This record gives sequence, structure tokens and C-alpha cells, in this order.
Amino acid sequence: MFSDVYQNKTVLITGHTGFKGSWLASWLIQLGARVVGYSAYLPSDPCYFSACNLQKYLDHHEGDVRDFNHLKQIFEKYKPDILFHLAAQPIVTISYQSPKETFDTNAGGTLNVLECMRQVQTVKAAVIITSDKCYQNVEWAWGYRENDKLGGDDPYSASKACAEMIAHSYIKTFCESGNLKTNISTARAGNVIGGGDWAAARIIPDCVRAWIKGEVAKIRNPISTRPWQHVLEPLSGYLWLGANLINNNCVGESFNFGPDSRINKSVEDLIKVFLKEWGEDVRVENCEDKQKKECGLLKLSCDKALHQLNWHAVLDFENTVRFTSEWYQRFYNTAQDMLAFSIEQINQYVQQARTQKLNWSL
Repeated sequence: MFSDVYQNKTVLITGHTGFKGSWLASWLIQLGARVVGYSAYLPSDPCYFSACNLQKYLDHHEGDVRDFNHLKQIFEKYKPDILFHLAAQPIVTISYQSPKETFDTNAGGTLNVLECMRQVQTVKAAVIITSDKCYQNVEWAWGYRENDKLGGDDPYSASKACAEMIAHSYIKTFCESGNLKTNISTARAGNVIGGGDWAAARIIPDCVRAWIKGEVAKIRNPISTRPWQHVLEPLSGYLWLGANLINNNCVGESFNFGPDSRINKSVEDLIKVFLKEWGEDVRVENCEDKQKKECGLLKLSCDKALHQLNWHAVLDFENTVRFTSEWYQRFYNTAQDMLAFSIEQINQYVQQARTQKLNWSL
């Protein structure tokens, strides 16, 4: 997979204890990489990182991307070959409560990562992960393309747009002049779901927490539409983009990684399928929060990833939800090794990608 570029490489993941970061670490460990993780905290209790006992399998460091000197020490000590930057304040609703922390982490943290690469000069390829919410969302019916206007009305979205502009500035100022010898690209992904996410104010974790306690799950924005995808979908895109950067392809570009446009479903649609997969007598109720503005319609165009990387999403909507439900139910109902089960799901996902002849999987 991924042209075998990760075997024996030192890969630094910022935000490796987060939902996407810890799944990415699991996949990289399977690929034979030496994974170094840098993260400020565990995002929840439980969380995927602790459920899979990932600390045993990688070099785990507690640290805040806002702390430039500490972050630079990690770069100097490990001299990473490849970087995936995911560390962030990732919750839209929290950005209303802590806007300065959100900007300092998402914009300032990205700046610190780029500056560490510029000063240490060992990273050959870097994927800077932002968000689909970096676009100025006018809620049109077609998908946002990589060259559409960046922006954001809420602090989270604006902070991700800032991260994109900072990365673009470093690419233009330092990479193109040869003063930063790192191939850099940015990646933007839609809403992800999957087993092991217990973050606050996210729809699937909110439902799981409530149902396990025998409570009613409260749904904030039932008609909001999102490009739901399993967490493995964008991760395959990030890994394939990193592999291309190592081979001097796609340098300085941005890519959307999202599902087929037919999977742009509402929160209500997601809950209906999740209820069916959960298979128990559980309940939900609508509890709309009109004070915290979130966009109602958000869709990405992933044509660029398809044409330049031969990348597209693998799972349909039902299998996306099934993978997610099965992970949580396995966690709560059995004593199985959750890392082994996660690797099993990765392998199932890869097999489906191979049947679709996606280049990264062959």
C-alpha cells in the first residue's frame, strides 16, 4: 500500500491522541513506520487512543503545539521524515466558548509546526490537515472546490481558513525559494465518524454516551447536511497524498477528501441508519440550539483527488455507519483487543479499495 513509502520511516503526528490522529497512528504502525506522537491531552475518557493502548506501540509525547520550544525539541530529537499535522481545537461549539484558544491552537499551532520544519530541515513531506469548514460557506448546492474562497463566520471555521493561508504563505515564500526543503500540501476533509470517538458535541458520540446510560440522545441540528464519511476514508487520502509528496508529486497543492455526493446526508438521516445498526430500544429527541450558528448545507467537490490521485471514497453510507456501530458495540460488549479489531476494520476497508482498483491500495 501507498507505494510502501512508510516502511521504516520516522513519522511525526501532531494530535496523535485525537480521533483521526490515533486511527492514523494505528494504520502507520501496521505499515511499518516508526510513529512519534505529540499531543497536549487525551480528548476524552474513554478515547480511541486509550481503548487501543496505543502508547505501547509508538513514541508518545505530551505537548502543546502552541509551545514552540518544546515542539522544536521533538523535531530535533527524532528528525522526522514525514509529518502529519492534525493537532487542533476541533469542536465548533467550543470555539464559541474559547475563541482565543481556538485561534492560538489552529492558526498559531500550524505556524509553529511550519517554522519547526523550516528551522530543523529533516521533514521531506508534510500533510497539513485543516477542515472542510475552511471555505466561506454560502450554502450553495454544489461542492466546494480547492480554489474556492476561504473564510468562516464562526471562530473554528475562521481559524482553519487562517491555517490554510499560513501554510500557503510558507509554501510560496520558503518552499519555492528552496529555503524550506519540504514538500507540503494541505488536506480538507468532511465530517468523519467511526469507532472510538467520544468527543463532546459530536452527534455519534453524543448518541453512544446517552444510549449506554439508557438515556435519550439529544440532537441539536437535525436538518443540517454534512458529507459524512468513515474516518478511514480521509486517512487513506492523507497517506496517499504523503506518499505522492515523497515522490515529488502534488507539491504545494490542496485536496478535498470526502464521500460521494450522494452521501451528503442530514443529521436525521444519519441517526435513522445508526438506530437501525445499533439494534436496541433507544431513543432520540430534537433539541435545536439556535444561538450557536452552524452551516446548514456543506458539500465538497473531490474531483481533484479523483483525477490527480485516483482517490475516491470506498464505503457507501450504510457500511460507513455499520463499521462505526460495530466498533462501539465490540468495545462495550466484549473484552476483545480493540487495536486488533481496528486493524481488522482497516484490512476490510483496504480489501474493498482493492476491488475498486484504487492505486493506493495495490
